[in-house]
Amino acid sequence: MNLIDLRLVGTQILGFLVLLWALNKWALGPLLGMLEARRAKIAAEFAAADRAMAEANEQKSRYEQELRGIEAKARQRLTEAVAEGQKVAAEIRHQAQQEAGHRLERAQDDIARENEKAKEQIKQQVIDLAIHAAEKILRQKLDEPGQRRMAGEFVDEVEALR
Repeated sequence: MNLIDLRLVGTQILGFLVLLWALNKWALGPLLGMLEARRAKIAAEFAAADRAMAEANEQKSRYEQELRGIEAKARQRLTEAVAEGQKVAAEIRHQAQQEAGHRLERAQDDIARENEKAKEQIKQQVIDLAIHAAEKILRQKLDEPGQRRMAGEFVDEVEALR
């Protein structure tokens, strides 16, 4: 008795091989093609993401560089504005000092003129008083107490004018 039937084993092997061939042709081939297409799609998406990341990093670097340039320009403009402001302030201070000096000179000149005018007025008043006193003396013949009284009045009038 033969426990293993060789024809049955051969038929089963042949059937298994036909099944493998059919599965490979109609099931496994398209399935492997789909898996390969999906792998290629995922790889392409990763490559696109890497390119996008690299481009974003490059753009970030450019923006940071531009920002540093803008900040440097802003600092430079601010420094220039401060220097210009200090220059203008110095000019204004210088002009104000010159104007104050001119006003002081004019005031001193005005004071000197007014002083001379006052001296001239006092001189004229003294002359007028002297003439007036002389006229009084000439009109009256006075004795010594009268002359003293007249001189006292003259001195009082001079003091009143001051």
